[in-house]
Amino acid sequence: MNVSNTPKTKPLRALKGVRIVSLALNLPGPAALMRLQAMGATCLKLEPPAPATAPAGSSGDPMGLYNPKAYATLHQGIKTLSADLKTAAGQKTLHRALAKADVLITSFRPSALQKLGIDWATLRRVYPALSMVEIVGAPAERAEEPGHDLTYLAEAGLVQGLDLPPTLYADMGGSLMASEAVLQARLAQLTSGKGVHLPVALSEAAHYLALPRTWGLTLPGGAVGGGHAGYRVYACKNGRVAVAALEPHFSKSLCQQAGVEDSGMRSLFSPATHAAVAAFFAGKTRAQLDALGAKHDIPLFTLAG
Repeated sequence: MNVSNTPKTKPLRALKGVRIVSLALNLPGPAALMRLQAMGATCLKLEPPAPATAPAGSSGDPMGLYNPKAYATLHQGIKTLSADLKTAAGQKTLHRALAKADVLITSFRPSALQKLGIDWATLRRVYPALSMVEIVGAPAERAEEPGHDLTYLAEAGLVQGLDLPPTLYADMGGSLMASEAVLQARLAQLTSGKGVHLPVALSEAAHYLALPRTWGLTLPGGAVGGGHAGYRVYACKNGRVAVAALEPHFSKSLCQQAGVEDSGMRSLFSPATHAAVAAFFAGKTRAQLDALGAKHDIPLFTLAG
């Protein structure tokens, strides 16, 4: 199966006319802003000045320094301005933007927001119609604790052995929660005319993503943890195949092609079925399996190496 040329879904521009100001750096805030801009919001991001040691024209967002490609993708179509919020000039730039904004997104610790005079208690007095989405590492009294994507994933039980997770799950999950919070805030504003404060904790995003594991679904031997013969990664002649024939009609089709008797769910958890399906895939090339999946309605994806 080849999905590289699959067209992207065109987003509904439901936030057209909504003005968002973001102070959030690194990944979760910019990723949320990227989605909000795609939904039609007018987005402005204020960044601190770049470090003196950075190349000329560098961004003040660390992402711009350690991965310019990611930074460029995240900020396409988004206006960015440099503003040192510790100075009077930077504060003036910020408040000029907030006076016209519907939502502010931050990613500072609560103590830093207070020092800058942009904690929620202060903002709601000055801008009663403004909503605030506050991205933090952990909720409530833990919001001052140091942490990052990796520590939150470890806390949620999603770090196995010494290998790093293949992507930044907590950051990206947190970005989705942050964009969802903006939508919630906007609905509340339209109902009451007042702004709301919605914290988004990256640790909670990690725990949310870990729910299938806490339920046992993805633990070894679980239905989608390798226990079901139709939901595994197998070796084939020239690579690997990820097969997801979990539902009965899919697993029945897989068993028919592999020459295995499908006598119900229990049989798909048996060592004999696992061995037979593994032997079947081992004798096929990726091209053969791609064709087989398309012809017999078996959800699979072949991989190199």
